[in-house]
Amino acid sequence: MTMQPTGGQHAGREREASTAQLKEDLRHLSQTVEELIHATADDSRSNIAELRERAQQRLQDTRERLEARGEALYDSAREQIDATDRYVRDNPWTSIGIGAAAGVVLGLLLGRR
Repeated sequence: MTMQPTGGQHAGREREASTAQLKEDLRHLSQTVEELIHATADDSRSNIAELRERAQQRLQDTRERLEARGEALYDSAREQIDATDRYVRDNPWTSIGIGAAAGVVLGLLLGRR
């Protein structure tokens, strides 16, 4: 049995899109906070209230996206751990060989120092 990669290119594209979205959210949030700081210098109450509301909404949106991203990362890691566990259980001798080979290579690399 060969081990199949989980995710593939689709997961990579999703990760890039999610990272780009998060960067965009953080950029918008920082712009809104900067506007709020500049607006407080004007001390026009209606302007401050509007900017504060926008900042709170963007902060909430960013927090929700971060939580969703964290859950997705957890789920992905869980799937990869499960796949590795299944592979090791299905192929114990191959797994032992891979571990031994990795140990030899690591030992050689550390021995060169």
